[in-house]
Amino acid sequence: MSTETAREGPEIPVAPPEAVLPAVRAPADLAWTIVQMRAGERITVNEGLIAAYQAASSPHSIRALKSDVEAFDAWCRRNNRIALPATPEIVADYLDARAGQGGKPASLGRYKASIAKIHQLLDLKDPTQADLVKLRLRAIRREKGTAQAQARPLRFKGPVRDVERDSPRGLNVRALLEACAGDLPGLRDRALLSVAYDTGLRASELVAISINDILEALDPEARLLAIARSKGDQEGEGATAYLSPRSVRAVAAWREAAGIDAGPLFRRVQVRRYKARAAVKGRSIDSISGRETWDLRKTLSKPAVKARVEYDIGAAALHPGSIGPIWRAIIQRAFDRGALGDLTADDLARLLKGISAHSTRVGLNQDLFVAGEDLAGIMDALRWKSPRMPLAYNRNLAAEAGAVGRLSRKLE
Repeated sequence: MSTETAREGPEIPVAPPEAVLPAVRAPADLAWTIVQMRAGERITVNEGLIAAYQAASSPHSIRALKSDVEAFDAWCRRNNRIALPATPEIVADYLDARAGQGGKPASLGRYKASIAKIHQLLDLKDPTQADLVKLRLRAIRREKGTAQAQARPLRFKGPVRDVERDSPRGLNVRALLEACAGDLPGLRDRALLSVAYDTGLRASELVAISINDILEALDPEARLLAIARSKGDQEGEGATAYLSPRSVRAVAAWREAAGIDAGPLFRRVQVRRYKARAAVKGRSIDSISGRETWDLRKTLSKPAVKARVEYDIGAAALHPGSIGPIWRAIIQRAFDRGALGDLTADDLARLLKGISAHSTRVGLNQDLFVAGEDLAGIMDALRWKSPRMPLAYNRNLAAEAGAVGRLSRKLE
């Protein structure tokens, strides 16, 4: 078996069926991944088409596609199946296997789409269009249900009915902001959380903020944030979000302390802590035994050294994968400092399991709903292209604010 390029280039050998994937890190090029896949016949790789697809897609989409097809190819190798071209039976069995490993219907749908895409890019018949694959996936969805786990919301005042008049309670952004320390990590975290709540940005969009993206607003105490690109705007049409005076103050404090004048706004803070050391009195020469290593420095006194903390500010932006852990660390520290007084340790453990980088986006979405904003306004504020997700995030609140909820409150 071999693979040839559509541009009349040399044939590229493809690993035989019994071979295993090379134990090296795959480069970013999608064509390289395709060449490594277990093929049952000669496959023509149109490198121009692959390159055009990569240029037209986001890096996240390319990473997801590579990850999906590599996992599919690895499964095919383990089970002595052919990945390219795959048959409907192979795809259906693969989806069954992933479902048996705990794969969610939404993830299975993505795996199916990735297998379809790789076949389309190679001008191969798409096996996922067969009724067998569609029916098998429908059966899995029927058995498991299609509801997706929702990130636990981080609302500004927590789970309140009236966002304007009710006092904060439970897990709430206000308490988390107030509990952030005044050191560099605390200043960074306060600014990061405040901006994340104001804008509802996804993790990848949040870490992409640079100093030049912050613009003047009509309100001299507020600012606007230019969003050059987002998940729903891969072509860079651009959007604008609002930064409250609270966020402006937090960002200014962080920038001043960190000395950030240009480049990425949110960066890694490395902390080095040094313990205090007591003073040491120098020894007389007569007290140094002949069994010891002779060193005149032992006769010198050493002054006491105070405990100190040093910080290193990174030059690059935070990684998107760090946002969820940062939220959980902020919550844990706030709880330890008594800022979440109406939560028990068991409450905290349960809540932390649902916290993700998406929690601020879900929280803002719900606060806008509770504040009486209509769907169009919510979609515009959070740059949704479809009403499906904002409606899903507000499902529980909508039930409580619905007809039965209103009647129940009148009967109390």
